Amino acid sequence: MKYTPQQRRRLLMQHLEQHGELSVDQMASELQTSEVTIRKDLAALESSGLLLRRYGGAIPLPSEMAAEKPGEPVSKRKLAIAKAAAKLIRDHNRLIIDSGSTTAAMLPELGNKQGLIVMTNSLNIANSLRELENEPTLLMTGGTWDPHSEAFQGQVAEQVLRAYDFDQLFVGADGIDINRGTTTFNELIGLSRVMAEAAREVIVMVEADKVGRKIPNLELPWDSIDTLVTDKTLSSEDRASIEALGIKLIIV
Repeated sequence: MKYTPQQRRRLLMQHLEQHGELSVDQMASELQTSEVTIRKDLAALESSGLLLRRYGGAIPLPSEMAAEKPGEPVSKRKLAIAKAAAKLIRDHNRLIIDSGSTTAAMLPELGNKQGLIVMTNSLNIANSLRELENEPTLLMTGGTWDPHSEAFQGQVAEQVLRAYDFDQLFVGADGIDINRGTTTFNELIGLSRVMAEAAREVIVMVEADKVGRKIPNLELPWDSIDTLVTDKTLSSEDRASIEALGIKLIIV
């Protein structure tokens, strides 16, 4: 039987709901189509926020990510974090701004900064920077496009970053592990670590409710982080633990 794309994708989601994961080769066999076609279906489903691709297959979208629907207004906490982070930037600074909704919230605050040089791996951030009245000198990492993070990743991007040095890196996180550092659902963590190596100061911007999330992938260990900008809902216990690591805390 030949399925339409809509039928295939519905069957893929049904399989995922029933089994908690799926593999490309198995579904290609069951649906009598090519692995390339299944990968395209999974990419379309991921871009719609319905699942998360993994090597060789897919898993359900984690509940933490499902709660963060794209297109919703930026929260007041994110805006406050963004404003506080932007105050750390001086005129003529050389910045790396990683992809993410929290880092993107900072961009309007850069309009009154002079002579900035900004490198990013995000097309959305690049386009927003070009709309600023005082448009910074814009650098792009290039590399391989990752539809999950909506940003460029990979070895080419890493090589480009290593050719420069920067004053500050601004980066978000899916979670904060008090014992380890920042965590992410994305398995492509190499570029974030190269970004941290290329910057003299690493500033993490994250809402306090992400502290303690159980997320498997360690992105930046604490010894790679200088400053954490978060909101006042951070518990006193977590605050003490983070400060004990020598991290500068800015709470808004």
